[in-house]
Amino acid sequence: MPPADLAEWELPRLRASFIFQDDYKYLSSDDQQASQDLAEFFDVKFYPYNPPGAPPVFAATSKKHAVICRLTQPTDKDANPCEIIQLIRDDADNANCASCWSRDPVTQEAWLCVAGNDSNVKVYNVNKGKLVRTLVGHGGGINDLATSPDNPLIIASASDDTTIRIWSLADAHEKQPCVCILAGEGHSYDLLSVAFHDNGRYVLSAGHDQVINLWALPEFPTQHVDVPFVIHYPHFSSSEIHNNLVDCVAFYGDLILSRACHEDSIVLWRIEGFSSSDPIPDPLDAPTPTDMAKQTRSYFTPTLSQSRPAMFTRLAQFHTPDCGVQFFMRFRMFRAPGKHPILAFANAKSRTFFWDFARFGSYRQYMAELKEAQREGRPLTGENGVPKPSWLLVKRGKKTTTTTAATAAAAVQAVVGDGTSSLRSFAVSVAGDKESMVSASPDPESVTTLGHTKETLQAWAEMYDLSNPFGYVKAHRTLQIDGGFVGRQVGWSPEGEWCVVVGNGNRALIYQRWGKEKGVAMQMG
Repeated sequence: MPPADLAEWELPRLRASFIFQDDYKYLSSDDQQASQDLAEFFDVKFYPYNPPGAPPVFAATSKKHAVICRLTQPTDKDANPCEIIQLIRDDADNANCASCWSRDPVTQEAWLCVAGNDSNVKVYNVNKGKLVRTLVGHGGGINDLATSPDNPLIIASASDDTTIRIWSLADAHEKQPCVCILAGEGHSYDLLSVAFHDNGRYVLSAGHDQVINLWALPEFPTQHVDVPFVIHYPHFSSSEIHNNLVDCVAFYGDLILSRACHEDSIVLWRIEGFSSSDPIPDPLDAPTPTDMAKQTRSYFTPTLSQSRPAMFTRLAQFHTPDCGVQFFMRFRMFRAPGKHPILAFANAKSRTFFWDFARFGSYRQYMAELKEAQREGRPLTGENGVPKPSWLLVKRGKKTTTTTAATAAAAVQAVVGDGTSSLRSFAVSVAGDKESMVSASPDPESVTTLGHTKETLQAWAEMYDLSNPFGYVKAHRTLQIDGGFVGRQVGWSPEGEWCVVVGNGNRALIYQRWGKEKGVAMQMG
C-alpha cells in the first residue's frame, strides 16, 4: 500500500452500480420504446451541506423519481457501499430532468429542487419526502438547475423559454420567489445548462443556439420585491467557442469549461480581461449587440486593437470520444481547497474518463527538470537522476480485467417499486486503464536523449502536455463497463472520495477513491 501522501494522485475505480426499475410500472408491457425512453437518470447531485467526514448523500433524478442515496465506507471491501434512504415520486404528467440542493433556512433540513418539462421547480423536504414549495414562472420546460455556492437559498433555472430565472427560497421572498430574470437578447433558443461562479455573482448559460453567455448579477434585496429585476444583455456572449448545441458549461475558478454535441471534447478557455476579484459590473454596463454580425461581444475587452488580446482564448481540449449524436451529456469538475481538481465525463459507449489537473503542472515541471539535467550533463534517470512523479508510468496498449460477482465492483442494486432492493451480478471491464505499467525493460537503443523511449514520451505528451490548445488531451484514466451505457451526468462528493455517474436504463455507476479511511490509497495503478 502506498504512503498517504500519494493518495491524492489516485483516480477513481468502479466500486458498485445500481439500477432503479420502478419507472417501468408507469408503462404497458408492450410499450418497449416508451420504456427505454422513460428509464433514464438525467441528473445527479451530492448534498453539499453535511459536516466534513459525514457519509455523503446524493440524489439521482429520473423522469418520475428522485432517488436519494447514502454512501459509506464498509469495512468489508466487497460490501455494497450504497444505501437508498428516500424515494420521491412525481405522479404528474411530466418528466423531470434537473435537480439541485438547498435547505430550510430555519430547520436546516435538506431540500431537493427538481424540474422538467412542466416548467415548474418543485422543492421537496427530503427528510419527510414532502413537497414544500412550487416555483412557477417559466414559459417552457426546465433543463438545468444550479444552487449558488455563496447562498443555498439562491438557485438558477435554465429553460426552453430562452431565459434563466434566479429564485430566492428565503421566507421574505415566498410571495414573489423570482428575484431576477436573465432574458432579452441573451439567447434565441432552448437553454440546456446554467452554472454559478464560486462568488455567486456571475452566471454562465448555454444551449441549442450554440451561444455561451456570462451574466453579472446585482445584489438582491433581502425583503419582498413585487417585480423581478430583468437583465437584458449578458456581459460576455459568444457563439465562436463551439459549432453545435452546448449542453454543459461550468466555471473552473475564473476559467470556463464547456462541451458541445458532435465535438467529442471538453474545452477549457478564458474570457480575456475577466477577473472575479474586480468590481462586479453593473447590468447596464453590458454591451449591446449593435453589430449583429459580430459573434462575440464582451464588457471585459470591449474593443479590439493590435495592443489588445482576443476576447477569449482557448487553453485546452480534453478528448471525449464516442459521444455520437447524443446530447444532454454533462461533465463535472471536483474542486476543493488543498485537493487535486479532477474532471470526469461519461460517453455514449459505457466509458468514463478522468483527468487530474494537478498532473499537468507536475508533468511540465518534470520535463523542464529533465531538459535542464540534459543541458548540464547530469543523470536523467536512476538513483541519482531526476525524480520522476510516482504516477507518471509507462503506458502501452490496453489492460483489461473482468471482475466477478464476488467483488464490490460487480454489485448491481436493482430497486423495485416498493423501495426494497436486491443484488445481482454483472461483469465489469476496466478498458484502456492508462495507469497500467509495462514491466519489460526498454531497448537501450530506443531511449532518447531525455532518458525515456519515444513511445513513452509520446504517451505522456498525449495525456499531460497542454502546449497545443487545439490538440486533444487524452484521459488519465478510462474505465469501461459491459453493456450499453450512455452517461448523462457526473456528481462528486464534497470531499472527493466518491464519484457517481448516471445515465440510461436508470443506472448509476459508483466510483471510489481511497480505502477504508480518507487519505489512504486503497490501490494504485
